[in-house]
Amino acid sequence: MTEAGHSRNVYLVEHYSPGLTVDGLGCRAARVRETAVAMGSEGRAVRYLRSTIVPADEALLCVLEAGSEELVREVYTRAGVPFERLSIAIADESEWLDEASPPGAGGAEQTGQ
Repeated sequence: MTEAGHSRNVYLVEHYSPGLTVDGLGCRAARVRETAVAMGSEGRAVRYLRSTIVPADEALLCVLEAGSEELVREVYTRAGVPFERLSIAIADESEWLDEASPPGAGGAEQTGQ
């Protein structure tokens, strides 16, 4: 039996990396995403949901869904990505409950420059 049938929580993982560029933060997010996908393919109860880069703070915030905090920690260990804080998070979806899809669904919008 795999862990996929267990209940899952959403976790927010915070990274603060002074001196790291946006590209560097993006590479860390990609490593976390690829590792979570690989672990999910192994039947592990973990799924990468999204990340946000905050350039002014040299920060990366990643959101994962997992059966346990230990699984999230394993993703980061396997990815070789350090982090400062790991917390259970609760999404406030009340703003879009009556809409056809949540904000940002279907990919990023492109704007003209």
